[in-house]
Amino acid sequence: MTKSELIEKVSSRVTAFSRRDIEIIVDTLFQSMADSLANGGKVEIRGFGSFKIKEREGRQGRNPKSGENIFIQPKRVPFFKAGKEIRERINPGSSEEEA
Repeated sequence: MTKSELIEKVSSRVTAFSRRDIEIIVDTLFQSMADSLANGGKVEIRGFGSFKIKEREGRQGRNPKSGENIFIQPKRVPFFKAGKEIRERINPGSSEEEA
């Protein structure tokens, strides 16, 4: 689902707001989440999942085109962990004990 599809779906269900108002709300929500992650915070949405930043250490890599060894700088990357409800919807009938 794209952001525009999300806006369209919400605007079809919430008729009290204009499509433009819903677009502003969705943009504000995503911007707030991105700001929190950029500041080292965590975003948790109950029943959906959580986003956090993981630190990747620097490492030796290889340029696939030239074969030259290069050093890859340490970096911070966003990480998403799905909540229990989402995992159960994706894999109906399976349980945590099987994993």
